[in-house]
Amino acid sequence: MKNQYSDKAAKTAIGRARKQKTPQDLALCVYASHLLGGVPGLVLHGGGNTSVKTKDDILYVKGSGSDLATIEPAGFPALDLEGLSELEVLDSLSDEQMMKSLRAAKLDPDALNPSVETLLHAFLPDKYVSHTHSNAVLALTNQADGAKRCQKAFGPKVAVLPYAMSGFALAKKAAEARRKNPDIEGLVFMKHGLFTFGETAKEAYDAMIRMVSLAEAALKKKRKKGFAPAKLPQKILPLAEAAPIVRGALGPGWVLDFRTSTAIKNFVNGKELRRYGAAGPVTPDHVVWTKPKPLILPAPDAKRADFSAQTDKAADRFETAYLNTYVKNNQRHNGEKIVRDAGPRVVLVPGLGLFGVGRSLRDAGIAADLAEVNVDVITAAEAIGRYRPASEAAIFDIEYWSPEAAKLGAAPAKALQGQIAVVTGGGSGIGAATAAAFADQGAAVVVLDLNATAAEAVAADIGGLGQALGLACDVTNPKDVRRAFDQACQRFGGVDIVVSNAGAAWQGEIGTVDDAVIRKSFELNFFAHQSIAQNAVRVMRAQGLGGRLLFNTSKQAVNPGADFGPYGLPKAATLFLMRQYAVDHGKDGITSNAVNADRIRSGLLTDDMIASRSKARSLSQDDYMSGNLLGEEVTAEDVAKAFVDLALSPKTTAAVITVDGGNIAAALR
Repeated sequence: MKNQYSDKAAKTAIGRARKQKTPQDLALCVYASHLLGGVPGLVLHGGGNTSVKTKDDILYVKGSGSDLATIEPAGFPALDLEGLSELEVLDSLSDEQMMKSLRAAKLDPDALNPSVETLLHAFLPDKYVSHTHSNAVLALTNQADGAKRCQKAFGPKVAVLPYAMSGFALAKKAAEARRKNPDIEGLVFMKHGLFTFGETAKEAYDAMIRMVSLAEAALKKKRKKGFAPAKLPQKILPLAEAAPIVRGALGPGWVLDFRTSTAIKNFVNGKELRRYGAAGPVTPDHVVWTKPKPLILPAPDAKRADFSAQTDKAADRFETAYLNTYVKNNQRHNGEKIVRDAGPRVVLVPGLGLFGVGRSLRDAGIAADLAEVNVDVITAAEAIGRYRPASEAAIFDIEYWSPEAAKLGAAPAKALQGQIAVVTGGGSGIGAATAAAFADQGAAVVVLDLNATAAEAVAADIGGLGQALGLACDVTNPKDVRRAFDQACQRFGGVDIVVSNAGAAWQGEIGTVDDAVIRKSFELNFFAHQSIAQNAVRVMRAQGLGGRLLFNTSKQAVNPGADFGPYGLPKAATLFLMRQYAVDHGKDGITSNAVNADRIRSGLLTDDMIASRSKARSLSQDDYMSGNLLGEEVTAEDVAKAFVDLALSPKTTAAVITVDGGNIAAALR
């Protein structure tokens, strides 16, 4: 592994810290942390930790759940080192007492809670301490003879210790090993990871890179061939068709993050996948994100129609097995642990790859990232021996350990969390406002627009942590529409809500207007809605989770305006289309509703059109836009709220909400 420590960069970090009034020792700890956190083969998503002790008996240690790649000085709570060190003389310390002691040691009560491995950092005498879950090290430790392999690879400079659960017990064992071996540069805990230390940040970092490099070298010796492949169907179901089936089997409210590569394919296509793939995570620290085991599905045969039934059965078996394991292990805790949901967080699909599963794309992405780590470590472990992770009991104890579970966060779920929404015409106006409104409620959003740049810009604006996808789509082109829905399924796993909003206004006196104008309007304002809805129903039925169809129909659908027939006629047909979907697909749990809006500033109702229509009525533009019973202009955000309200109404279908400020002529029940 390449050593990336730079004295020049370290000096720059010190200079920046001086301006921020950050202690120099802490600045160097932050710098080294970024180097470690920037290597996925060392740590991911809040894993690992670092610390530094200062002359004034302060211990700065990584805050719980903080990411080493991006951590700043504020992410290192300052702790009373002397007070923490006094705990070392105790023979035992409960988890509750430990966490209470850690909180009491904070010099700033409002600072982050420190890492659950803080006591190890406090008990070691070294100024700087670093800890990672190096892939290479884990591939060595996760063997039946892992200790022997580690001793051979690292030599006398590293003490190799049995697995110990994070917390007080781990800290005591580390401190004892350090006292007995004053010349060592690191500690390896089996099935867990590597700790290194030094009197400078550079020494601790250099030792980490040096030991990881030794582990990598050991893995290159006497490697066996890769996984023996299983026999797969000749034709595998495409991802866009398989993903909604997988998602449906997991139940409502889950987002998927798909990954594939040559390494992943070799892994999931292996003949012994159910042995090594379901053995357990490469370190128990991952279990809060990945669950103890993945759901392993059969390869989806494109020539057979039973993949959905196979997937449902496999998901049911997974949940039963998870609950049985929970009951068995909870007996050791006198039944005190409260069961979490029994669904998987990782799904392995031979012929395709793997899915991370989460209530948000962020959580699904974390699960997928850690699943890829599992692939890398298990592949390396199997190449030199036979993969053997920590015991079922050890993994359970970490999964149900409250300090680890805290990493998942306790923020209240948003109303549409885990839902996937597609919004057409999402690059501006009502569509952009609607996309933002759904994202605000926690939905993953696919923004479709004829203008790719506009779609991508809206997605970037609303899609923190990749929660939105912007795609170019001509909704009048059936192939484009199919491609867009396929991409939505490939990215998020499926579709729950569709807002068919794209449209444009054509004018003309109905008795003289050219047929071509009417036909063009029907293509966009009617047939495009049908194409969008058909694709939505196809995906929703594959999932078996129901769904929401939402149409933007317009006041013109029920209250035609003069010379607006080319626009109003297809909108009236779309209103009927909405009701037909409600009639035909209520049996599938799919609701179908519409919003009738009027006089909304947008790409459809432009400033020029507002000027023209207000002049025709001898009104000022302001009076024209607020010409309703409430006397207020209606905005795109008002329309977006109506779409969200309908999406949150599971027992409402075939309904129309008017968002026009009040227009009796256009009122519906």
